[in-house]
Amino acid sequence: MTPEIAVSIVSRALWVIIYMVSALILPSLVVGLIVAIFQAVTQVNEQTLSFFPRLIVTMLSIIIAGHWLIQEITDFFNYIFITVPTLTTS
Repeated sequence: MTPEIAVSIVSRALWVIIYMVSALILPSLVVGLIVAIFQAVTQVNEQTLSFFPRLIVTMLSIIIAGHWLIQEITDFFNYIFITVPTLTTS
């Protein structure tokens, strides 16, 4: 395996991770920001008020994007599964 191929595989893996994490974290981040603004305006500092909406949005993100997330993992696994046997050990 040449260094270029290894870097290519690792690069693709990192991009898959970034896509998957951003699909789950960004909606939660937006809701957390909205709740934080609401808490700052109303001066209500309840910890569960910020936790519960983020939890719900994260779960909804998993439900909505779950098929896409699994498809991305499957595509990457297939890429690795097809690529590795074609590599020569020289």
